[in-house]
Amino acid sequence: MARARQVFADARRSEALEAERELRTAADVVEVLGNMKGALMKIGQMASYLDVGLPESTRASLAQLQANAPPMSPALAESVVVAELGASPDELFEEWDPVPIAAASIGQVHRAITPDGRACAVKVQYPGVAEAIAADLGSARMVFRALSVLFPGLDPAPIVDELRQRLTEELDYEHEASNQRLFADHYRGHPYISVPEVYDDLSSARVLTTELATGATFEEVLGWPPDQRNRVAETIYRFSFGSIYRLWAFNGDPHPGNYLFGPNGSVTFLDFGLVKRFTTEETAQFERMLIAMVIDRDIPRFRAEQVAAGLLPADAPFSDDEVEAFFTHFYEFVLTDETRTFTPEYAAAGVRAIFNASGEHAELKKVLNVPPSLVVLQRINLGLISLFAQLGATANWRRITEELWPFTDRAPSTPMGQDAQGWRMSLPQ
Repeated sequence: MARARQVFADARRSEALEAERELRTAADVVEVLGNMKGALMKIGQMASYLDVGLPESTRASLAQLQANAPPMSPALAESVVVAELGASPDELFEEWDPVPIAAASIGQVHRAITPDGRACAVKVQYPGVAEAIAADLGSARMVFRALSVLFPGLDPAPIVDELRQRLTEELDYEHEASNQRLFADHYRGHPYISVPEVYDDLSSARVLTTELATGATFEEVLGWPPDQRNRVAETIYRFSFGSIYRLWAFNGDPHPGNYLFGPNGSVTFLDFGLVKRFTTEETAQFERMLIAMVIDRDIPRFRAEQVAAGLLPADAPFSDDEVEAFFTHFYEFVLTDETRTFTPEYAAAGVRAIFNASGEHAELKKVLNVPPSLVVLQRINLGLISLFAQLGATANWRRITEELWPFTDRAPSTPMGQDAQGWRMSLPQ
């Protein structure tokens, strides 16, 4: 409503309307958090880029949640910086822009210049957001209990506990800084993957200062030629799957506002608050499932791994053919050695396969569970594939993936793969 009013206002009135929209006190923030921010806002963000049959007008409205939430007033943002870093932004930085460049679910981002001349992005957490997310997570247990009526095999407690742990970590910017350093160190010098450096001396638990990144937005990329869209999709794919199998970590928040793009296929990855780090056994379990389903096509062994992972009960009354028919969808794009295009229909089918309680495999879905190690990983099946569908991403994903799987370690199959291999070979052994 505020956006619509601003369209029809003159410059002075538009500025006044924007000021009215600002959140000026912690009390304002807490009130709005219950409606627009916190964990529930993340659901709105996801809905804005998932292909779940939303009307385009609704999707466009929700898309504003990716970067255009109501901002804090300059004075309120500055008060958080003072409380965290012990001085005002004007004292800490050579230059400070009081107008945020982005405002989302946990905090907002300001441009600044450090005293030694480095351009940086300063993320400032909303006061009260921790309390709002705690309330959201209290509701989440009720939501998952309701889902367990439709899916009796679903155990809500581990899911809610996993979400609570991940979202609680996301509130701690020192933890996020540790995550970001992990990825920045691993990918430093990569020809296509970039992660901004963390400036520790200007960071704390509620303020995170990093190198300022620039690039095209996802909306701009959608208007690029197919070959450029394919390149950026390949970079995101290599980053996401390569991180799981080479770094044992997954950056679990793949909404479009977390990427900045270059025309050569380069991508800068932002926001490392929601990161899942996998244990050796969890990663080995993923590998065993992949080898059974994709490499060896051994469905009885795949089923046994599903049981061992806690996805499928050992006594589930379904044939191996039924198990194969349901789970094949999630591996379809790597099952065959051929060029494939991600489509909106494929992305929508993935959402239905997870959440639709009716249909062809309804009875099988009723006995399925989601173990904690797979809660965040499901964002690949939802978020990433939906983004690839919007890009119309086309490649031989099987060959690219075999470059990333350590148990296949295939030779490069694309020019980007050759460049990435050259980078890896240049690293100290």
